[in-house]
Amino acid sequence: MKVQAIILGLIFGLVLPQTTIGQAPANVVSTLEILDIQTKARTVVLQKKQHFEAPNWSRDGKFLVINSNGTLLKVALTGNEMGEIKFSEDLRCNNDHLISFDNKTLIISAAPPTVSGQSFIYTVPIEGGKPQRVTPQTPSYLHGISPDGKTLLYCAERNKEWDVYSVPTTGGPETRLTNAAGLDDGPEFDYAGKWIYFNSHRTGRMHLHRMKPDGSQTEQLTNDALDNWFGHPSPDGKFLVYIAYLEDQKGKHPFGKDVKLRLMNLKTRQISDLTEVFYGGQGTINVPSWSPDGKKIAFVSYQRP
Repeated sequence: MKVQAIILGLIFGLVLPQTTIGQAPANVVSTLEILDIQTKARTVVLQKKQHFEAPNWSRDGKFLVINSNGTLLKVALTGNEMGEIKFSEDLRCNNDHLISFDNKTLIISAAPPTVSGQSFIYTVPIEGGKPQRVTPQTPSYLHGISPDGKTLLYCAERNKEWDVYSVPTTGGPETRLTNAAGLDDGPEFDYAGKWIYFNSHRTGRMHLHRMKPDGSQTEQLTNDALDNWFGHPSPDGKFLVYIAYLEDQKGKHPFGKDVKLRLMNLKTRQISDLTEVFYGGQGTINVPSWSPDGKKIAFVSYQRP
């Protein structure tokens, strides 16, 4: 949810950048789906005339977490709505959130309603409760957590530059991991903690990259005519699922565009389509959404107006 050198604003109660063109209308029909990686079969979990986004799969495989109207909601795999995850403080969540590997902690990007258009990072028990603020500076948009739970990864704007940062989960000084010109976004640890996957506009087109946890040994993974965002490594470390825009979005990731989900074999670097082209973009697969067994992913598609 980041755009270079832009003032951030509130849209529909979510912290969204004002430059996110193609913003979701209030009456959009959202569809929460599960995709089988092998068969490519898609199963509808929940469809509503309501704007919701960014499913996380709980680490025990029992439910999904989505965001809508500044809140986080639990949805059973059967489609039953399990209600809102409530906090002891009034926070407006955006669509950058995840669940720790031990399934005990929810990490969120959010802000008090009085802090318009900004995003801090908080930790909170998975069942809800009292949030603990981690990042002192804003904007900070969460994307990854280390397997041992000790380190968070996020995209942040500092001095008008968007880069990847890390910070201890308990709080402390942040560490800048990238410094290339252009937006660096979507950082995520693999399940072994050996690589950080992220997307970058440093070449003038959005592509997927990876680097070591200290920011070294950066390598580019995609180099095609698509705009590639949010690479999510599989639990076994063999694959990377991501969203590809068909057209150049100039460093943005708007809602309401032609997109498709793709799968990269990390050993051979071969890429295949997981879906046909559909209407999506912002909110489709911003966050880690693999099933614990690595056989399926959750994502959101939208109905064309």
